[in-house]
Amino acid sequence: MSDKTQTVPLVDPHFHIWDLETNRYPWLTQKPPPIQVAGDVEPIARNYLIEDYLADARSQGLVKAVHVDAGWDAADPVGETRWLQSVTDRTGYPHGIVAYAALDHDGAEEILAGHCEFAAIRGIRHILNWHADPQKSFLDRDDLLTDDAWLRGYALLRRFGLSFDLQLYPSQMPAAAEVAARFPETQVILNHAGMPADKDAEGLAMWREGLRLLAERPNVTIKISGLGMLDWHWSEASIRPFVLECIDIFGTDRAMFASNFPVDRLYSSYDTLFGAFRSIVGDFSESDQQKLFHDTATRVYRL
Repeated sequence: MSDKTQTVPLVDPHFHIWDLETNRYPWLTQKPPPIQVAGDVEPIARNYLIEDYLADARSQGLVKAVHVDAGWDAADPVGETRWLQSVTDRTGYPHGIVAYAALDHDGAEEILAGHCEFAAIRGIRHILNWHADPQKSFLDRDDLLTDDAWLRGYALLRRFGLSFDLQLYPSQMPAAAEVAARFPETQVILNHAGMPADKDAEGLAMWREGLRLLAERPNVTIKISGLGMLDWHWSEASIRPFVLECIDIFGTDRAMFASNFPVDRLYSSYDTLFGAFRSIVGDFSESDQQKLFHDTATRVYRL
């Protein structure tokens, strides 16, 4: 690893915290867990507070961070934003919040307005992952991207000045590209490198083609993160081609590295993860590294 990579400051645009003693996170506490793709989440089914996150990141030059919805009780989505804003007011972290809203629900407008009462709100994530293998699905329907009610909710994001964190699988990317084209003024951030869950030739071809379709839309950027969820025993060598293809397709102006901690804590330490990222792009110019680790996230999330 070159010295210049170690001096690039870090903005982490995707992390989570939770307090299981005072708040509800069904995906962490239900038996069996409703989400299977991440594997056994029992090791992280305990309090992970802002102090824990900052301790994990302490050696990586962290200067700012964005919290993405952590599976809080869906019946009270604004409750998470209210709690996170209190954490920001107390500690300075997180600098931005991406909150949950079910955009297809009748009350979506009221929920978005509720989130926007808090200064740190930046965007919305409504997880869309559907897969033919139910073990990989996060929800039980595959048509939200073309659903009229969902599209009406999505259209509200522009009015509220909110971005959209797009989490889905490659088979859903063509429909997502159409949504991005239909609403060009809404910033879209593709989560977790597009989640290439199917590693056979057909699956990887679908992933690459989906990335290219999304990259054609200038309002779409990509977060390179979450690769451990789909490669529980990952190494720098195993993630290198995915990292480099994301950067090749989107460019350094529209790509950013993120931790997905503490979910990715199941698969490595924070230092191991960012050590791998820094090593993979160690031969990039300093300005390109600055974009990947700091500038793109700062711009996209308006930090």
